[in-house]
Amino acid sequence: MLPFDVVFRPGEPVYEQVMYAVKKAVATGQLSAGSRFPAVRALSQELRINPNTAHKVVAALTAEGVLQVHPGIGTVVSHPTSGSVEDRAALLNEEIERLVVEARRLGLDEDKITAAVRRHWRKFPKIQ
Repeated sequence: MLPFDVVFRPGEPVYEQVMYAVKKAVATGQLSAGSRFPAVRALSQELRINPNTAHKVVAALTAEGVLQVHPGIGTVVSHPTSGSVEDRAALLNEEIERLVVEARRLGLDEDKITAAVRRHWRKFPKIQ
């Protein structure tokens, strides 16, 4: 059994959906720093996805610093990113830009988006 949930939606790449599910599990504390992450084979079997896709997910999460691979131990969830607040906030620039572009495309104003972000922000506890 996986320590996180993925609800697959048609029309979205499986890879992106799994990446999001893992990051959400880390953000909510469902996956805590130092906890073991499933092996590629287990991930592939549990989610019923191609092993190459599972490998791509683990490799990308490792490259992003969400996971760490320890030879002989396995893959574990990394400790929160260090660095300045500005450096960590810069990691979100692309996602924020996508949000703004989509909001403008839908004709939403800044107040509506800010309110929506606040609602979602409150859903997740602060992670130490």
